[in-house]
Amino acid sequence: MKALKNLSLILLLVLTFTGCHDKSSKLADFNRAVYTPEYALGFDIKGADGKKSVLVTVTNPWQGADSITTYLFIARDGESVPEDFTGQVLGEDAERIICMSSTHIAMLDAIDEDRCVVGVSGIDYISNPDIQARRDSVGDVGYEGNINYELLLSLDPDLVLLYGVNGASSMEGKLKELNIPFMYVGDYLEESPLGKAEWLVALAEVAGKRTEGENVFADIPVRYNALKKRVTDAAIDAPSVMLNTPYGDNWFMPSTESYVARLIKDAGGDYIYKKNTGNASAPIDLEEAYLLASQADIWMHVGMANTLDELRAACPKFTDTRCFRNGYVYNNNARTNAAGGNDYYESAVVNPDLVLRDLVKIFHPELVAEDFVYYKQLK
Repeated sequence: MKALKNLSLILLLVLTFTGCHDKSSKLADFNRAVYTPEYALGFDIKGADGKKSVLVTVTNPWQGADSITTYLFIARDGESVPEDFTGQVLGEDAERIICMSSTHIAMLDAIDEDRCVVGVSGIDYISNPDIQARRDSVGDVGYEGNINYELLLSLDPDLVLLYGVNGASSMEGKLKELNIPFMYVGDYLEESPLGKAEWLVALAEVAGKRTEGENVFADIPVRYNALKKRVTDAAIDAPSVMLNTPYGDNWFMPSTESYVARLIKDAGGDYIYKKNTGNASAPIDLEEAYLLASQADIWMHVGMANTLDELRAACPKFTDTRCFRNGYVYNNNARTNAAGGNDYYESAVVNPDLVLRDLVKIFHPELVAEDFVYYKQLK
């Protein structure tokens, strides 16, 4: 009888212990907001009561996407994946990450987690000094359509960070076949400069550093908005700004709602092309571009040009415009490496306040004493 009682007690303890540590869940349980972005539109992070695991939701992760949602479930503390979940699963915090865009590297670097990067796409064009210092051990897996999957597999990644252009990445199918989880990062689709930067919180989450990511990001809007207010309070006339150079027979002009147009406005400039209010750049002919450039006070983003002579050779018909004659021509290629990789398209995503400061220095130099970071005046 005593033995039977002892057996019953043991069974009760086992059942109690098992019940208290039941880690099963349903996808519907993950409805508690863990991080809701203030500026970014393309992601959010949710959790469930009593769970350390989280669900990262990415919406419309490429141009033209409509009502498309992708999911990454990060299972932590031995918790099981919801039985009804069909998305990507990361079995623990990612310690080995392949970044298909250089902006992904910049986001991880912002939280001091660039050491997690074991693979990249186009290593020669990457500016990050840690990646260049480790280039013998960081694998260059190639580009979309020409991926070295043997190398990719040998890097033993926990996660691959993807981006889509006009559709889903061509890597999806093979990564699923290889059972390698992936997550789309849609920072480039965000029109808000602060929205782009806020994606660093999503990458901090996959690395198990969300708190650090939130803290790093929290300071960025403070610096950005303080500078924006300085410009507003100064109440100075806004110079008109022309953008870009020809591409074939067309000249593509960003939308008035675009990332660059918003930066120009916040820096106290006046983007000269008002016709495009859509969600993509619009082509105009060279005649209209010439008229706009002739009216502009400042010309920026002039292709690969490093000097006025190089711009003259590329755009000879535009050398008699006022901005060219006055030397008010600026380019965002001050930090370009030997291979032509431009850090503006890498680290600027997490430094919108520095980009804004550069633009304020161009438009209203009396308001900024610091040197340029990403821009330079062509001579």
